[in-house]
Amino acid sequence: MRNSSFEWDIDKYAENQRKHGISFMRAQYAFADPLRVIAKDVSHSQTEERFYCFGHVDGGILTVRFTYRSAVIRIIGAGYWRKGKAIYERENQIHE
Repeated sequence: MRNSSFEWDIDKYAENQRKHGISFMRAQYAFADPLRVIAKDVSHSQTEERFYCFGHVDGGILTVRFTYRSAVIRIIGAGYWRKGKAIYERENQIHE
């Protein structure tokens, strides 16, 4: 994923910004976190594999749902969710 580019559906971008206050432009930064965690989204991987990226962005742990197509990361959704934060902290052995 190091040389990947990003893309998204413009309607999903607007909906995500409205519902969760996160732009997909900003969500890209989760992938730059050296401690990021990538996990398979088993409940939404029927037609193609989907994943989660949990990464530190703007003082919180951002969860980004995405799929990976030919070196392109297609962002599907993003938000600051407690479950993503818990996974990130568990995988990085962060104890508060």
